[in-house]
Amino acid sequence: MLDHFYSDLKLLHRGRCGPLGAHLDDFANLLLRQCYTRLTGRDKLRVILQLNKWLQARQLPLQCLDERRLRAFQTWRRRRRRSAHGEAATLALLLESLRCAGAIPPVVQPPTRDSRSLLIRDYEQFLLHERGLSQKTVAHRIPVVRHFLSVRFKSGLIRPDRLRARHISHYIIREARNQRRDRAQLITSTLRSFLDFLWQSGRLNTPLSTAVPAVSSCWVSELPRFLNAEQVEQLLRSCDRTKLCEQRDYAVLLLLSRLGLRAHEVVGLNLEDINWAAGEVQIRGKGGREDRLPLPQDVGRGLAAYLKNGRPTCSCRRMFVRLSAPHQGFAGPSTISWVVRRALARAGIASANKGAHQLRHSLATRMLHGGASLTQIGQVLRHEHIDTTEIYARVDLQALRALAQPWPGGVA
Repeated sequence: MLDHFYSDLKLLHRGRCGPLGAHLDDFANLLLRQCYTRLTGRDKLRVILQLNKWLQARQLPLQCLDERRLRAFQTWRRRRRRSAHGEAATLALLLESLRCAGAIPPVVQPPTRDSRSLLIRDYEQFLLHERGLSQKTVAHRIPVVRHFLSVRFKSGLIRPDRLRARHISHYIIREARNQRRDRAQLITSTLRSFLDFLWQSGRLNTPLSTAVPAVSSCWVSELPRFLNAEQVEQLLRSCDRTKLCEQRDYAVLLLLSRLGLRAHEVVGLNLEDINWAAGEVQIRGKGGREDRLPLPQDVGRGLAAYLKNGRPTCSCRRMFVRLSAPHQGFAGPSTISWVVRRALARAGIASANKGAHQLRHSLATRMLHGGASLTQIGQVLRHEHIDTTEIYARVDLQALRALAQPWPGGVA
């Protein structure tokens, strides 16, 4: 496969010598599978060929190749002003492929004796295996616990039995005072969970989770931010579907605006989740919940056009993939929000909220104005609790006017 990128026979012969020589064809094949162009693949292979030569000159065996050696190689290249864009990603990809092939030893995490790390590791396992939380949710909670322990036990020695209610309340008041409401709620809910874990595992003598103060809800003063029906259609029309990027964006916007999907649900959508015969789409929501939703005709047509004309040919099973190599699924929900932000700019719509969630709010508000009940809206948006849906009652101004009492004394 190396000759797909290079035709120089002398270069190919020299490249196949040295510690990396036996693995260059496999790496070239990997680049080909990830749909890199010949020019880009040649640039990446040039870095690997130079690494091979660098190892050979220092008589270093392949088994010693790890992150530390790669950093030394990059330093050597920078001194000679040979550093190239994407070099770090190329070397990381090589290291991963060699480890998968068993050519070099896997990463061995040294055992830790740090009491803080051990406690955090136990809590992480508790969340994953006892509470059944997803890895993504756990990743949001762990930094909160780590910061709390570093603030409370500055000496480094962790003594949960010395925690008192005043320590908890003082920390919450100090940390949550200038935070957004959702961030403050994350801090309080995480600490309650962590203190429950300490109590259940026998590390606390008394349950302290009740000492965590509650964050007042501001829903009474907040209204969901949404686009009206005309703005949603304007947003969809802004996509030039003759362009590959905007054809993909159009399909994403349809899923957000017609089905009210969350950003992470769009990211996690796979090719096999669409049942074309039944006209259904399977959605993986919060907490591992799975739902089947009917696939509207315009959404189905948008997805079909994207799959036929706009999606790169690749082995990735994700519905939406990067247009440039490597063709893999989106990194996370922020990419979907960026699609919405870009569409808002194209459509010339000034919106205070630039995220993907406002299209979910827009669908709910449009359903409410069309006469749908809160129960029906909650079913479409797949809310677990009716309290979550009740926020949309406050955007129905006509219904609220009927409830308004006359001003005492009449009109001034």
